[in-house]
Amino acid sequence: MNTEQNPSEPCKKGRSNTNPGASGAVYGLGFIGAAIFFIGQATTFWAGVLGFLKAIIWPVFLILKALQALYS
Repeated sequence: MNTEQNPSEPCKKGRSNTNPGASGAVYGLGFIGAAIFFIGQATTFWAGVLGFLKAIIWPVFLILKALQALYS
C-alpha cells in the first residue's frame, strides 16, 4: 500500500486554504475612514465612543442604504 502523497495534489484533511486578502484590506481601510468620520462628527466623549462602535459595523449601514435605494 502506497501512503505517499503526490505533491501536486492538495491536502484533503478538512482544512480550508482560503485567504481573505483584499476583502480584509478593504474592510480595514473602510474602518479607518469610518472611524475618522464618525469620531470627527462627535461633540462629546460618549458620542466619540458611539462613533467608534459605528465604525466597527459600517458595512451594515452600507447595505441598509443600498437596499433602501434599490427598493424605494
